[in-house]
Order: sequence, then structure tokens, then C-alpha cells
Amino acid sequence: MSNEIIKSIFKINKPIIGMVHFKALPGSPLFNDKEGIENMLILINKDIEALQDGGIDAIMFGNENDRPYQTKVSEVTIATMSYLIGRVRQKIKVPFGVDVLYDPRATIAVAKATGASFIREVFTSVFAGDIGLWNTSCGEVLRYRDAIKGNNIITMYNINAEFASTLETRPIELIAKSVVFSSLPDILLISGSMTGDIAAASYIEKVKKAVPDILVFINTGLNLNNISEMLQIADGAIVGTSFKKDGITWNPIDKIRVIELMEKVKKIRKL
Repeated sequence: MSNEIIKSIFKINKPIIGMVHFKALPGSPLFNDKEGIENMLILINKDIEALQDGGIDAIMFGNENDRPYQTKVSEVTIATMSYLIGRVRQKIKVPFGVDVLYDPRATIAVAKATGASFIREVFTSVFAGDIGLWNTSCGEVLRYRDAIKGNNIITMYNINAEFASTLETRPIELIAKSVVFSSLPDILLISGSMTGDIAAASYIEKVKKAVPDILVFINTGLNLNNISEMLQIADGAIVGTSFKKDGITWNPIDKIRVIELMEKVKKIRKL
């Protein structure tokens, strides 16, 4: 399945997915009604342009600014994200995915509505953290995906979520093996403790060894300083903060940063 995903969607070894973080959406405490939706579109278009001009392999849209995060978002979040992606859809030249934090059903709905190829979410386990007790229901979520004919949407499972700790007592490699057996992921994601933080290389190595037939991507923290080590191990990565101006999560995409990292990726692919 891993090779099929690479060939059918990313079409390249060790793909890099660049994040387009939306400004806070309606219903979120940080939403700026004076700036409105149209201003968001201007910023989104600029980020898409910077990522694509910088040589990115794929794009993921996410509501990173909708803090504090929720495990069940409102209808206005789903509607606004679908509207915004629909407005910029024709400008996207690479594969794209979506992530509605932290609601997998909403993520699937937006992906289906917009034609996204892949999704990222926390599908499994129970966590305790900043947003309280966080209980998932993978069986119900995947049945919902099938019910709306979204079987072709590739799923990326974040198995050690940011901003929380799992209540699991099993080591990461056993969790990975169990998730692959019981919960049908297409790709596994390994995260640091929060946005912009990298997980230990040993985590990724253990997961790769435990589930050699599944793609394992870095979910957070990849940058110019660690990419040579980390991308030798992982099958790909999702990059947000490192691409932003001055390396600050909430800033716009800096095309120069994208170019620099992607040039290094090209060299690693040749090794």
C-alpha cells in the first residue's frame, strides 16, 4: 500500500507537505470579523503561491489558529474551510489535503467536499492534555468515510498527538503495530510535544522497524538543522513552522525558506 500511495498521489520519494494555516475562522475566539473572509483568501493565496514557487510536493490546509482547539467543531468551521478551499482550488497545482483540528469526521467532510486527496487527524487512543480528555472513535469515523463514499481519501494517523499525552502505557512501537493491525491507517505520523517541535529520531526508527510496510512521516519540527538526519529515517514530512517567516508559526510562508529546505530534500533523495 505504501508504494501505491507514493505513486498515485505524491509521485515522488520522501514527499514534503507544506502547511497553509488559515487565520482564525468564524466561531473561534481569535476570529477578526473586521478583516473578514476575503482577507483570509488573500493570505491563503499568497501562502499557496510561496509554497508552489518554492518547489513543494503537496499542500495541507489546516485551521491552526482556531485556538483553543476542539475535538468537535461547529458547522461554521466546516462550511468556512470548504468555502475557502473551494475558492482557491484552481490555483493548486500539487496534491492537497486537509486537517480540521481535532475533528476527524469534520476533516473527512471537508476533504470530500473539496476533493482533497488526503487527511491528517488523531484517529486512535485516548489523550489527556490542553483540551481536556480526548477520546477517539476510529471505527465510527472510518464508517462515516465509507458512508459518504470517501474511501479514496488517504488517512494520515497522528499516533502521538501534540499538546497531549496518551493514556497508553505501551511503547510507541507497539502502539504503531497495534494501530496498523486494528485501525487501518494509510500513513503514520510521529509528532513532537507541540507544533514546531521534532520527535526523537529513535521514535521514528522504532516505528519504522515495527511496521516496515507502512509509510511513516514526520508530523512536526522538521527544519534545515535536522532534515539530513530525520529524512534519512522517515518516508516524508509535513512542514509548517519551519516555512514561516522568522520560523514563527503564525507568520506567512517565506518562499526562500521553502526553496532552501526543498533543495536539501532533493539532495537527500539522491543518496
